[in-house]
Amino acid sequence: MPLTMNREVFITCAVTGSGSTQDRSPHVPRSPKQIADSAIAAAKAGAAVVHCHVRDPDTGAPSRDLKFYREVTDRIRDSEVDAVLNLTSGMGGDMVFGGTANPLPLAEGTDMAGAEERVAHVLECRPEITTLDCGTMNFAEADYVMTNTPGMLQSMGRLMTEAGAKPEIEAFDTGHLWYAKQLVADGVLENPALVQLCMGVPWGAPDDLNTFMSMVNNVPQDWTFSSFSLGRNQMPYVAAAVLSGGNVRVGLEDNLMLDRGVLATNEALVARAVEIVERMGATVIGPQAVRDNLGLTKRAPVNG
Repeated sequence: MPLTMNREVFITCAVTGSGSTQDRSPHVPRSPKQIADSAIAAAKAGAAVVHCHVRDPDTGAPSRDLKFYREVTDRIRDSEVDAVLNLTSGMGGDMVFGGTANPLPLAEGTDMAGAEERVAHVLECRPEITTLDCGTMNFAEADYVMTNTPGMLQSMGRLMTEAGAKPEIEAFDTGHLWYAKQLVADGVLENPALVQLCMGVPWGAPDDLNTFMSMVNNVPQDWTFSSFSLGRNQMPYVAAAVLSGGNVRVGLEDNLMLDRGVLATNEALVARAVEIVERMGATVIGPQAVRDNLGLTKRAPVNG
């Protein structure tokens, strides 16, 4: 497939994530106020979309607490800065086995929830986008499995679609794209779909360019995609994404460094991405253009 560069690019900022980065940089936001403030700063720097997890404000550990999501989204909505809200729905599918000698019972860190519980914050906060991790994967650590069965994805996808939130398919390998196409064919997700290509996450798709282009070539031409990689490859993948026809994701969820020895902030990562995109001759588009392109509707929260 010949490369067709994207000339109108939107940037997503992944603000905090759920990884164990809270003690590796003072810039990783923990409290709902810190997460919202960082998202707002990223939007001011040029991010059209802000992708938010929430954390326990005391420990920094990942959380699914609905009140934290509500505070984050209310603070962003009440600010003077417009941004497309993108909330994770990845939490609640964590299975940690008890080791190779005795895998059962499941170990501390397991967090398995039903479909309705996993999207409860989406139904209340009503973001424009929410993520759908489109498969099960051995994830970075020896006995941890990110678990998303076909039945769970069908149930979550239907709930998201019926709630008016556009699922962002998180594809960590080519098989996830294969199943995403099936979800569209089955009417669970609307066509054209939105995809995030997640590169370099152990043990999914490695972030070499051959694998990346294989992922790109498996995205239907009428779908919209973004992509990212981790750590030092975050900024090179800004250029790779644009060159291959996609959009861009940066942020502290995926990378803590701006330069060697220099800790990043979300707004600094977004500003660097804006510079790369514009130097390539493309235009960075804003939140309303994203809504128009993707058919999103900005809505108030339940009882908002």
